[in-house]
Amino acid sequence: MNPSPFSRREMLTTLSSGIGWLAFSALAQAKGGLASKQPHFAARAKRVIFLTMRGGPSHVDLFDHKPELIKRDGQTATLGRDSAGAKLFGPVYPLKHFGKSGQWMTTLYPKLAQHADELCIINSMHTDLPNHAQAFGQMHTGSFQFVRPSIGAWTLYGLGTENENLPGFITLNPPADNGGAQNYGSAFLPAICQGTRIGGSQLPELYAALLKKDAAPGPPMKNIVPALPRDLQRAQLDLIRGLNEHKLERDGFHPEIEGAIESFELAFRMQSEVPDVLDLRSEPAHILKLYGIGQGKDQFARQCLLARRMAEAGVRFIEIASPGNWDHHNRLRELLTTNCAATDQPIAALLSDLKSRGMLKDTLVVWAGEFGRTPYAQSGDGRDHNHKGYSIWMAGGGVKGGLTYGATDEVGHKAELNPMHIHDWHATMLHLLGLDHTKLTYSYGGRNFRLTNVSGEVAKGILA
Repeated sequence: MNPSPFSRREMLTTLSSGIGWLAFSALAQAKGGLASKQPHFAARAKRVIFLTMRGGPSHVDLFDHKPELIKRDGQTATLGRDSAGAKLFGPVYPLKHFGKSGQWMTTLYPKLAQHADELCIINSMHTDLPNHAQAFGQMHTGSFQFVRPSIGAWTLYGLGTENENLPGFITLNPPADNGGAQNYGSAFLPAICQGTRIGGSQLPELYAALLKKDAAPGPPMKNIVPALPRDLQRAQLDLIRGLNEHKLERDGFHPEIEGAIESFELAFRMQSEVPDVLDLRSEPAHILKLYGIGQGKDQFARQCLLARRMAEAGVRFIEIASPGNWDHHNRLRELLTTNCAATDQPIAALLSDLKSRGMLKDTLVVWAGEFGRTPYAQSGDGRDHNHKGYSIWMAGGGVKGGLTYGATDEVGHKAELNPMHIHDWHATMLHLLGLDHTKLTYSYGGRNFRLTNVSGEVAKGILA
């Protein structure tokens, strides 16, 4: 009997390479690894536009009307050790009823208030820590302790993309601090699921000549214009791909190489579609006026319009960071006015634009910060961080409009009625997208991980 020409180690290596090659072959045939997938059940929303209000907006000044707080303005707070000696501080501007539903909203949001009957305002949010970095990370990934995939990456992993020529997950102007790239990263999920960052030096003065139809403001994204003719670039990419495939076949399992192959191919396809999506000059004058573009500082307005264009083009998850920081430890009256003025018209325009195109019904629009503010004063005219109770809102995408869900205590300090933890919120968002958060898992390090860790309940009371 002839001895085997392979040692045990060589045989196992060969088999593992074969398995890896088969896995890659399946991946390569699946529309870049992000083929559109069927949800677990009928989805109410096809996509998400996440408006991130970084810094912690003051819920008691915006959406959480507290008559008792107004009545007790200036009295000593008795809310625990963290408020010892502090004075209760009523809203700096009045909240009023808006819409047929009578939603309580600040008068600083007059244009957004016109959409009161489309908003589902959640006044019972709470998270684990009152520190920016940890709370911002948990808002995006479900964890404040470990590097975990972002909700955008989980969405892309669960549903795939609707347009293979565009990234399925784009983040516009994300902050570099408080976790930075981790907030839109894929962690242990396939690298192709991470968000594509467009912002900073990529969206500065490129649209300065927006209203001049004959102007050529330059490429709308860094490195989007190829240095080689398309046929030569294709040949170059084929060579690189062949080398990467050879290494992948040899190693058997190498997710970084798989990610590199996918990224090169996506970047090549993006060159044909991204410039058109990002070029706002094709928009009619009435749409530019609706968003407030060309009326002074309008970067956030441009980003809101870009979000609509991206959603229309098939991008699954789009995140926009607010133009200013809502971390108002002092000068609350002045700074809250500035922040609301910068975001009111663009957000209202986005809702109107989506609705007029029939897209709001299957686009989930989310407005949220990482936590709220205290009902007592800090520095005399500001508020400290408050993670125990705060407000966010959602619209479209299968949520009930004109609804106020949950409540904090009588002065707005702690969530009491229908409290919604970050895990509950994530579970609800995934549910609206047709994904069961307990089944959307990924095996890593010997266990199955999910966005909501080991908890999370869907808030069925807000479903339309």
